[in-house]
Amino acid sequence: MINRIQLLRNIGQFDSVDTAANIPLTRLSLIYSENGRGKTTLTSVLRSLATGDPIPIVERRRLTAQHPPHVVLECSGGPPPAVFENDAWNRTLTDLVVFDDVFIDQNVHSGLAVQAHHRQNLHELILGSQAVVLSKKLQEHVERIENHNRALRAKERAIPTADRGPFSVDDFCVLPERPDIDQAIQDAERALAMAQEQDVIRIMLPFESLSLPEFNLVAIEHILQQDLEALDAATLARVQTHLATLGHGGEAWVADGIHRIPQGDGGESTGTCPFCAQDLKGSPVIQHYRGYFSEAYTALKHTVSDAIGAVKRVHDGDVLAGFERAVRVTIERRQFWSRFCEVAEFTLDTAAIVRDWSAARESIVAQLAAKQAAPLEPMALSNETRTLVSAYEAHCETIAVINQQLQEANQAIGVAKERAAEAVSTVLVADLARLKAIKARHLPETVALCNDYLQELRAKAGTEQLRDQARAELEQHRATVFPGYQTAINLYLSRFNADFRIDSVTYANTRGGSICTYNVLINNTPVPISGAAPPAGGTDLSQYPQLR
Repeated sequence: MINRIQLLRNIGQFDSVDTAANIPLTRLSLIYSENGRGKTTLTSVLRSLATGDPIPIVERRRLTAQHPPHVVLECSGGPPPAVFENDAWNRTLTDLVVFDDVFIDQNVHSGLAVQAHHRQNLHELILGSQAVVLSKKLQEHVERIENHNRALRAKERAIPTADRGPFSVDDFCVLPERPDIDQAIQDAERALAMAQEQDVIRIMLPFESLSLPEFNLVAIEHILQQDLEALDAATLARVQTHLATLGHGGEAWVADGIHRIPQGDGGESTGTCPFCAQDLKGSPVIQHYRGYFSEAYTALKHTVSDAIGAVKRVHDGDVLAGFERAVRVTIERRQFWSRFCEVAEFTLDTAAIVRDWSAARESIVAQLAAKQAAPLEPMALSNETRTLVSAYEAHCETIAVINQQLQEANQAIGVAKERAAEAVSTVLVADLARLKAIKARHLPETVALCNDYLQELRAKAGTEQLRDQARAELEQHRATVFPGYQTAINLYLSRFNADFRIDSVTYANTRGGSICTYNVLINNTPVPISGAAPPAGGTDLSQYPQLR
């Protein structure tokens, strides 16, 4: 049992009390006094002694005390006495039981802490009945705003996050529509690609013109129609009649042989025939042969031969292969440059071009070969040859159109090279993301979702305006009411000779509603009244029963 209370220091109302050390306690001892004298503090000390828990004492540390609580009790089980020092007992008294309001609070019901609903009720009490209506209206607006927020969160989740890109839902929903969005996205993608491949673009060549050589039909037909104007008709008829009897290749055979017959000083033929060994003097056709197969004849044959060689040289297999290679390079460059600028699309059937090209060449060469076999026979281009050449020339016209497009593309390529040199990837990435978000924002299915969200957002803004109006009216009223309430309360506290005062009586707006906040001045020390139970070891105002 407890025999004597030797010392109570820095606990609640007890600054340093040791006068009870001379008062022995019996099995039945009665301690009585008015409120605020320390009876509750004494029961807390005994509870701490029974349990060994320092909190009941620590939380009653005297305000403004320089040293921690110190207790000395003479009790059974000693000496030494039970001492509480440095927030701990040297021993406990486990057979001690305390029945007080804390016991009721822990085992029956709670009624010691100042909870949030208490402070809400106090707030309404201070405001008065008329202002309470305004306060409730404010709270209704706050609750409606919470409902708006819940609806906005649900409608925000309905808008696909992937469509929004880097934008918040508010910024995404107000993105303006662009009629040229597809072209803008394509341009932005090209610009970004250019920025990412600056080095390749700098060294990549522009387009070179494609070329197909022409067939000079005028010159070829002129050659085909040539004959020997100086050759008289009788000689021509006589030789051609004779050559007709020789069959195929006869003219070439005779042309070669006439140069093997010696010629006298007078221009007459001498010697014998190289074939039959007969004397050629006085032959009726030898002189005609010499006129027919003259130097002009030889020159004409050379002209035809040169024409054949020129056609083959300009239109031979290597030139065809070079053209196909140039087309392949042009197509590859178009695939590259079309990623960065506008390049007209074109298709070329190189197999058809080469086929028609070869057919026209072979047909012209065949006609020139026929002229070569019969140089003095006037000829004309056949309709078949002209048709083949026309088909080839149609391809040439197509190539000319493509070359014009490639030259226009080269101008765009020049611009692309300049832009690539100045491009900044980070800026272009942001621009492209914005354009894609704009396109996604104005898709039909997204338009409905965004409109629904914006409508709810406007409704929330309207409610917030009403809330602000109600709050302004309420705060104007509270600005005059709360100071007067504090003054009146302190007046009554002084009349009742209470040793504490109310300070900083004001209000606060919380999610649960408006509440009243205030401090209690004890020993000239402000103690805030919170809405929750004090933390373990904190100041417990239950030691001041006047506050309850």
